[in-house]
Amino acid sequence: MAKNLVIVESPAKVKTIKKFLGSNYDVVASNGHLRDLPKSTMGVDIENDYEPKYITIRGKGSKLAELKRYAKKANKVYLATDPDREGEAISWHLKNAMDLDPKKTYRISFNEITKDAIKESLKNPREIDMDLVDAQQARRVLDRIVGYSISPVLWEKVKRKLSAGRVQSVALKMLCDREEEIKEFIPQEYWDMDAVLKCKNKEFEVSFYGDANGKLEITGKEQLDKIIEECKDKTFEVDEVKKGQRTRKAPVPFTTSTMQQEASKALNFATQKTMRIAQQLYEGVDLKKRGTVGLITYLRTDSTRISDGAMAHAKEYITENYGVEYVRKVPHKKKDSGKIQDAHEAIRPTDITITPDEVKPQLTRDQFRLYQLIWKRFMASQMDSTIYETINVRIKAGDYEFRAATSKVKFDGFMKVYTDDDNKKISTNNTIAKLDKSSELEFVEFKENQHFTQPPARYTEASLVKAMEEQGIGRPSTYAPTIGTITGRRYATKEKKNLFVTELGEAVNRVMNMAFADIVDTKFTANMESLLDSVERGKMDWKDIIRDFYPNLDAEVKEAEEKLEKIHIADEESDEICDQCGRRMVVKYGPYGKFLACPGFPDCRNTKSYMEKIGIPCPECGKELVLKRTKKGRIYYGCEGYPDCEFMSWNKPLKEKCPECGKYMVEKGKKIACSDPECGYVRENKED
Repeated sequence: MAKNLVIVESPAKVKTIKKFLGSNYDVVASNGHLRDLPKSTMGVDIENDYEPKYITIRGKGSKLAELKRYAKKANKVYLATDPDREGEAISWHLKNAMDLDPKKTYRISFNEITKDAIKESLKNPREIDMDLVDAQQARRVLDRIVGYSISPVLWEKVKRKLSAGRVQSVALKMLCDREEEIKEFIPQEYWDMDAVLKCKNKEFEVSFYGDANGKLEITGKEQLDKIIEECKDKTFEVDEVKKGQRTRKAPVPFTTSTMQQEASKALNFATQKTMRIAQQLYEGVDLKKRGTVGLITYLRTDSTRISDGAMAHAKEYITENYGVEYVRKVPHKKKDSGKIQDAHEAIRPTDITITPDEVKPQLTRDQFRLYQLIWKRFMASQMDSTIYETINVRIKAGDYEFRAATSKVKFDGFMKVYTDDDNKKISTNNTIAKLDKSSELEFVEFKENQHFTQPPARYTEASLVKAMEEQGIGRPSTYAPTIGTITGRRYATKEKKNLFVTELGEAVNRVMNMAFADIVDTKFTANMESLLDSVERGKMDWKDIIRDFYPNLDAEVKEAEEKLEKIHIADEESDEICDQCGRRMVVKYGPYGKFLACPGFPDCRNTKSYMEKIGIPCPECGKELVLKRTKKGRIYYGCEGYPDCEFMSWNKPLKEKCPECGKYMVEKGKKIACSDPECGYVRENKED
């Protein structure tokens, strides 16, 4: 008996969807794209109106043949790839590569992998949306033309095996521009001053604000001393006590960008790790009594929209578990921005009743932490605002004014389930809360602190994603791969979350700025994203974008090849001496990371493994500790004297000794702990 065939992208979805559909359906994975542009050539016929030359991807022939066999026996074929431009294009390629009969081929899409969503999509099949396909083709052809036109220039002028990209090069420029801001920054001195006062034998602090003319910045010690001199003999009096109320609105649910940012801050996840784990939660996890369930909705979205059904379920859950007073009264205002496609809902749990605690035993530690973050954020978004009672006190000392404020939670609202760093900063001072105009104040002392303005912070992965989103560069699906390419090509390195541009990155950016100014211009790139959105909405022919773009690029490439001078990037030297020829070995990069090689290649082909010293002595023998990786890529710390010394630790050891037992201490995320678990000494990591 012939069956219906459902083709999905990922093998991980097959088991989940097959369970929902039963024996009348075959569910098979395409394993992503089956057709693409060839790797060996540009694959775009410039002379033939920029027609792309698609071929079957190397190694995918057997998969294509397998899918054709299934399709031949099927009554109907449902193309169920991801609900975005890329997924639509994969379905289009499948239909063409498999030569499917249009009369029995249907496109279905769903925002979540649940039984109801799958069944509903089968009831409402549609044709392939060619506007979405064309938007993806435009992006793919643009990126291919940029990469394959500019990369050879970089190989010739800088170094082989480099790459340029339409979004990647702009992101690199943002990193380089920030580095320049930091280098050029000139610190400015400023001071702050607090007065310690006493009321009814209880001390409290008030901060200097200004004088009768308003807020006053203290820019030097001389100015500070003058203010102190004029204040010290004056009586401190309460001039005004203002009581009020402040409302903190609930956060909106996660988009791809905000999920990556919050996972970085709260969980210390890199963007690629966040997307990998979110993909696992979306595709399905085996749960006891429930079977395989997709826990979250589609993870690539820039929308904060929530379906009416999901809002109704959340309202019911909040009423039942927290009380009707916690239900959100006013819906979130939808942002009207041309940068938002709003093709999907926000990221949310597929079933609000599947709580993090319920599924914790069936999830890995990282899956649980991310699911808990998504669950709590969505729950908070459907709850009412947090309300604070605030008290602001103005205190006069002669002509000068000091201020203090305190607040306490009147109604916790969404903070019942979700708090972030801003929520944790709220503090209550009972002494300030009890002040009134009749309070007698006694001066105790001044506290003064010198500061210097700080340069802008280096980008982290999270802040770079935020900046790219704000400037309209890239889309939800491109943030993580873009950053991965920049670090993978060694244009930037990551140290304690911060992204540092390398000498190689600066050289590439210099070439791009000199020769391809449009490509690295943020406004130009953001405008290109808007044009792609116009194609998706059916308002523009995708080839018009290429026709307008390519001639200028071609002229710039020819000029760069002719006029740009070669830039020499020297290999990083190490302290290691080649034991075969005596030269100082240099650091090279391979598929598995750094290694040491003799610069005398090809005369001397000596190589050694690279050991990154961390500046900490081995607790057992006193030699240097080095950072190492297991075959699966897990980081650990070992002694450079191995195999004579076999010391190793999964956590980074510190020079500091435990104050309780004297053994070495280790870093454990935001904590510093004794290496001996039986000792149990732990404290906060202030540096973190």
